Amino acid sequence: MSTLPPGWATDLAVLALSGSTVEDRGDHLVLRTPSNPTFHWGHCLLVTDPHAVDDAGRWAAAFAVAFPDVDWLAIGLARMPDDVEAWGRLGLEVELEEVLTTATLPRQTEAPAGYAVRYLEGADWELSVARAIQENAATGEYDADQHASFVRARAQIQRDLCDRGVAGFVGAFEGEALVAELGIVCCGERARYQHVGTDEQHRGRGLASHLLWVAARWAAGRGCTSWVIVTEAMNPAGRVYRRAGFVPDAVSASAYRPPPA
Repeated sequence: MSTLPPGWATDLAVLALSGSTVEDRGDHLVLRTPSNPTFHWGHCLLVTDPHAVDDAGRWAAAFAVAFPDVDWLAIGLARMPDDVEAWGRLGLEVELEEVLTTATLPRQTEAPAGYAVRYLEGADWELSVARAIQENAATGEYDADQHASFVRARAQIQRDLCDRGVAGFVGAFEGEALVAELGIVCCGERARYQHVGTDEQHRGRGLASHLLWVAARWAAGRGCTSWVIVTEAMNPAGRVYRRAGFVPDAVSASAYRPPPA
């Protein structure tokens, strides 16, 4: 298996910590997450051989064999394919994500006035679940029932990671309302950020920057010496991460087809 870039490497580390299984088939991996059956990227293929990335038909067929009972296709790619249209003809969209890293603590910022910041515990997890369900209801991106099931299973996995001391999830609260949150998972010496998000009406106030620093300091206290964050290639959040001290490291590619509407 080729050496994976930090985005996929930390993805696999987080999945392994979460109880996922990874089967190495030479030029690709098969990932399964029994604890969250509707997690699309927990049940996927990862093509690790850069020379095999352009064989779209082979990988779509391999996914169908590995996962005969699911209605999505999710295939990670070791590089951006040369023939994107070949994937499109199979109904898959090739997506790019930017991987940013830093070997120093992100820039320290103070918490904006009017917010309380704390690590999620107890009833806070239900607020996190509700926040994710509300966001999907607003966008309509995923089937409501399936997404709710996914979010609840994900929250349980995150709580378990926190209880084991390998992850910390921190939120910003306005009164009793959770308005911003993110997580961080210790993957050996690397720390990987998870689920960075701020409610729209609270953006632009420095909440994300502050949470990035809080979580990074937590991971540093547990032996992490570098930090990894992944974002959609065109996501404006990338500017926030650069200001915090992150620099582009690699581009992560994937091919995805959601379930039928």
